[in-house]
Amino acid sequence: MRQQARLDQILATISSQDRISVEQIADLSGTSLATARRDLSVLTARGLVTRTHGGAVAVASGYELPMAYRLARNAPAKRAIGAAAAALVAAGDVVGLTGGTTTSELGRALAARPDLVPRVGTGVTVMTNALNIAYELAIRPHVKLVMTGGVARPQTFELVGPIAADTLSDVVIDIAFIGVDGLDASRGATTTDEAEADVNHRMLGAARRVVVVADATKFDHAAFARTCTLTEIHTLVTDAAPPERLAEALANADVEVIVSPPQSRG
Repeated sequence: MRQQARLDQILATISSQDRISVEQIADLSGTSLATARRDLSVLTARGLVTRTHGGAVAVASGYELPMAYRLARNAPAKRAIGAAAAALVAAGDVVGLTGGTTTSELGRALAARPDLVPRVGTGVTVMTNALNIAYELAIRPHVKLVMTGGVARPQTFELVGPIAADTLSDVVIDIAFIGVDGLDASRGATTTDEAEADVNHRMLGAARRVVVVADATKFDHAAFARTCTLTEIHTLVTDAAPPERLAEALANADVEVIVSPPQSRG
């Protein structure tokens, strides 16, 4: 396993359990304890973990992996979700996109839609607060790109704060795609950061249809800040069927569930 893959694995583990030991790192990656310690030193130097006796802990509570590390996690599932979600968009729609790795895949899928050709009366308008999504869509001739203002949040490349929220108060969106960090039967859709949750809620509040895009790792998990309740969601696009309790709650909230599993390369 190459070093970058090992570092990604360490970060993914520490994000789910807040700490990791040198022995656990060695077992996970099949390396020596010395190599495990060197990998921890690299992550510590980058400010991504804090070293402890015998291992490392997350740099803070509510630890959130930087975007660069989250992009590679469950990538096939996120591509499948993005493609299925993009199919819900019709020519002429005004589309809202929050930030996140799954919505980033959705943005790429919209950019590649062959039917949204740059003719009068076709194409889509995309409103987003995500800098990375805007970067990819800005040159697409069939996309009219509109950005919120706001303060850049480096962990997710999103613009947040009062300026971003105010921008969304005077628009009408046909379909808003919302990325989440957790989707729970009782707590609804949640995200790690409260400012991000606020902007996401403003976006879905401006939309006629609200679509949550989330892979199965987000099920039965609640992050710090709630974006919305299940009753505010019209559709969930995911890669696997939700577990029983969540599936029942979604059905009771009249949420349509679209399952798009990743395609096998075999």
